[in-house]
Formats: sequence, structure tokens, C-alpha cells
Amino acid sequence: MSSDVRDLALAFDLASPPVGFVEDPFPVYDALLAHAPVLRQPDGSVLLSRHGDLDRIYRDTTLYSSDKKVAFAPKFGVGSPLFEHHTTSLVFSDPPLHTRVRRIMTAALTPRALQRMEPGLVTAVDALLDGLAEKGGAVDLVEDFASAIPIQVIGNLLDVPVAERAPLRDWSLAILGALEPSLTPAQLERGHTAVREFKDYLADLIARRRARPGDPETDVLTRLIRGDGADQQLSEIELIQNCIFILNAGHETTTNLIGNGLALLDDWPEERARLLAAPDLIVSAVEEVLRFRSPNQLGNRETTAEVEIGGERIAAGTNLHLCIGAANRDPEVFAEPTRFDITRRPNRHLAFAGGPHVCVGLTLARMEGRIALERFLARYPGYRMLEGRVAGGRMRFRGYAHLPASLG
Repeated sequence: MSSDVRDLALAFDLASPPVGFVEDPFPVYDALLAHAPVLRQPDGSVLLSRHGDLDRIYRDTTLYSSDKKVAFAPKFGVGSPLFEHHTTSLVFSDPPLHTRVRRIMTAALTPRALQRMEPGLVTAVDALLDGLAEKGGAVDLVEDFASAIPIQVIGNLLDVPVAERAPLRDWSLAILGALEPSLTPAQLERGHTAVREFKDYLADLIARRRARPGDPETDVLTRLIRGDGADQQLSEIELIQNCIFILNAGHETTTNLIGNGLALLDDWPEERARLLAAPDLIVSAVEEVLRFRSPNQLGNRETTAEVEIGGERIAAGTNLHLCIGAANRDPEVFAEPTRFDITRRPNRHLAFAGGPHVCVGLTLARMEGRIALERFLARYPGYRMLEGRVAGGRMRFRGYAHLPASLG
């Protein structure tokens, strides 16, 4: 059995994973941690799965770059819509662009600003819960609940008119879906089309906002236009692409956090019972959802010089795949890592990455997850999942496309 597990790890190719990996990657993650935590891939890239390696890489922006122009050129085509977007947005950029954009976003997402947002978020979540009750019988906890929350929150941050928010989710799914390790021509074209349509929409929205600025205390788009907090204003293309990034980054990952949390609490009924008996555990419960089923399973960096990781010498210019989903199961860091434990402390998960590129919206995401799960459980403590769950079908982003449930 041990040799079979070792063979599974050594043969793993992220670009051509074994059957069933997308649905259940965790046996492979455990095999990688045990037998191949530094695994060279057929295309020359390297897959890393140890918590300590990822944590160190996230903190070192000198040896490990976030810029993906070289990696994305053959994938998307230089000058293509997806290439332009993913090489201009915050997550795949280095200073000075990263510094300028992050300062603006950080200045807009202060604790005071988030505190002002909380009552509106509670109202929005409660309205969605009312809508679930009106449906009666079976509901879809992704379509009818989890996916609606971040669209409202991020739409409010950029003050996107409610009547214009309908296409945002499909654009987001298509653009983020293009980050999968391998793509079909149809997936690639959907991504390009989504970027074009999103850019056209945002160019019009930005023009309207320039003509009638919003309150910079609450309107992040107005802050981005003015360049508040940065050394200089963003160019028009930097502005557009980072608005796309904000809408995308805050959407799918938070949808997955909420959906994964509801599914896990159903799968682990003893943990749900503990949370119902002690609602104050909601904060640590959210952290355990983030660890146990990280909404984002993979990250990337590129080496800027020759480095040594786990005894392996890795050349400059090598693309590194950072396996967050595996690192969050590393037994060197987490006791009983395959157990879902809502009281786990400490919980040094890497769901939000780390270092200078730590997710700029992590506090907002935690607030959304806490309020959504807390209000849902208070309203529907006896909910149960029904047959017919549909996984999201992604390697990079882990969540559900559909979660049929009875409200109990």
C-alpha cells in the first residue's frame, strides 16, 4: 500500500491529473506531503505542497515573483484579453503596480469601513434567508444563497447599480476558470469573451463615475479613480483590470467559503451540534472551513534566481505551483489534519496566502463567511443536504456549483 501511495505521488501531473482528482484531490495531497513535497512536473515547473515551503515563499518577494507574463504568454497569447487582465491585476503583479493598487484597496477596507458595512450585510443575508423560506421544500444553497452574497457586497463596494449586476457572476467564473492548469479551446474563448465584455461595461461605468463621483469613504471605485492612498493614479487599463480583479476575487472564493462551510457542517454533524450549542465558536469555525476546504487550492510564483527547496536545486525562471490545499493538511503543522475541528487552535492555514501578497480582502471575506453561516444556522439549524451535489469542477478553486438542500 505504501508503495502505491508513493507511486501516486511521483506520477502526479497537474496538467493531466488522474481520474477523480478534481472531485477528491485529498488522497493525492496526502501522498505528495508524504513522498514528494517538491515534485518536478513534465513541463519543467515544480509543485510544492509543504506548509513551511509555501509560507517561506510567500514572504520572500525577492527570490519569488508574482509576475506571470512569461508563464501566461504561451497559455493565453501575448496581447490577448486574458493575458492583459491576468498580468495587470493585483494578484499577478509585482511592485510598483502591486504597491500602488494595494495601497488604494487597503485604505478603502479599513476596520472602520468594514464596521459600517456590517449592518447592510446582515440585512442582505436575512433577505436571502427570507427568500429561501418562500421557496419551501428543496433549495440550492449555492444559487439561492452563497453566490448572491459576495455579488451584493462587492457590487456595493464599487457601487455597481443593482440592475446591472446580473452578468458579473458568469464573467467572473469564465475569467477565473481560465486559470486552471489546462484549458479546452472553448474555455479559453469564454475567458477572452468575458474579459472583453467586462472591460466594455467597466469603461462605461468608470466614465459615469468620473462625471458623478461617489463618496470616497464608501465607494472604492471613486477611490481607485482618484488614486487615494497611492503615489500616483492608475492608468485607465490598470483601473479597469483591477476593478475586474476586485469583482472576481471577492466573488468565487467567498461563494466557496460559504458553500463549503454549509456542506462541511452537514458532513460533520457533531461539529454542527457543537456550533449550535456554542455560537461563539463561529469565528474559529470559519477558520477551519478555510483550512479544511480552502476556496483557493493553488497559487503560483516564479523564481528570480536559482534556489534550493527541500534539497532540490531549482533554476531561475521556474514556475512554482503552490499547493495550498495540501499545505493546509500538513501534519507537521496541523494535528489530525484530516479531521474537521471547529475549535482548532492554533490554525495557521494559508487559505489567504501570506506575506506582502496576503489577500487584501481577507477581513471582508471572514466577515461575510461569519455572518452568512451564523445567520443561516440560527434560522435553519436542522437543514440537511440532499442528493445531487455538483462540485465546481475546478482544480484551482474548490467549491460547489450546486448544493441542493432541505431547510428542515
